[in-house]
Amino acid sequence: MRGWRRPHLGTEADRATFRTLHRASLAAPALREGLTAASSERSIRHLRILLGTPALALTDTEQPLAWDGEGRHHLEGAGGLARLAIERGQTRVVSGAEVTCHEGGCPVRVAVISPLVVEDLIVGTLQAYAPRSTAGLARAADEVAGWVSGQLALAELDASRTRLMEAEVRALRAQISPHFVYNSLGAIASFVRTDPDRARELLLEFADFTRYSFRRHGDYTTLAEELRSIERYLLLEQARFGDRLRVTLRVAPEVLPVAVPFLCVQPLVENAVQHGLGADDGVGHITIAAHDRGQDCVIEVEDDGAGEDPERVRRALAGDSSLDSVGLGNVDARLRAAFGDEYGLVVETAPGTGTKVVLRVPKFAPGVQA
Repeated sequence: MRGWRRPHLGTEADRATFRTLHRASLAAPALREGLTAASSERSIRHLRILLGTPALALTDTEQPLAWDGEGRHHLEGAGGLARLAIERGQTRVVSGAEVTCHEGGCPVRVAVISPLVVEDLIVGTLQAYAPRSTAGLARAADEVAGWVSGQLALAELDASRTRLMEAEVRALRAQISPHFVYNSLGAIASFVRTDPDRARELLLEFADFTRYSFRRHGDYTTLAEELRSIERYLLLEQARFGDRLRVTLRVAPEVLPVAVPFLCVQPLVENAVQHGLGADDGVGHITIAAHDRGQDCVIEVEDDGAGEDPERVRRALAGDSSLDSVGLGNVDARLRAAFGDEYGLVVETAPGTGTKVVLRVPKFAPGVQA
């Protein structure tokens, strides 16, 4: 019987590297939320162990946010030390009167104060406290502060992207056609005397449609919820156009739970109705399809209307506000921001051929949840 052998874990340098990366990975999630008291409290212990100092503090530009380790009575002076370092704009080593201590056994005698910088703006400091100053400690504190700054920059990027998406959704809500609202209410009013029950049903559908379109929570929704809103929209338009508007819906059941950006399909359907019927008195046929394509969900919105000049479509996708294409550029930009440039809209059209808009969304994407 062969004896059990301890698996090889590499050299001590390998193990030290692993420990460092592990500690950094434990601190990163909190820091990716930005520099707050809560995120500082959750990350500071890992940062202190990473540096190997008796104590560590994180501050904003004015006051301490968190402390870990010995000598907590020094926390009161952390805000003042932060201001001193921020004035100079670089890592500073302080000792003597600035970190004076009268408690016996306290290991804090020096502090290395390193600024935390996001987009060339100092947002706070990392303060490493130790019994004595060494070149290694100063360099290590500077390196860790640089890494923390990188995580905070990623947090700001995430926040900026969220703000941009929220602004784009607000812009899209503002584009919901006033003519649609006016015409829907007009169609409902026309049934009040002739068919009160239908008028009541349409009014409830209108209320549900507007409630969904102007809801305030969540950047994402499920495809099922988006399609329910589209169904309400089409019911209201069919009340107005009658048999002139015909709709075909083909949806694979397995893609209904897929998360999609809020209001990403509805504007495409509104475009299809507007351009599919236009000013013509004929019949317009709208087809909405959703397919399961491996890792992706593919959604198609097609009309058999007059079609469009491809150059005008290119301008609409580029965000040309002078065109009347409701939200086409907005939806394209939000898809790319959420999933990457390979997930932008694809538009197939030419004068006299109708228009088909195809969008893909991954069935599973990091950070995307309805």
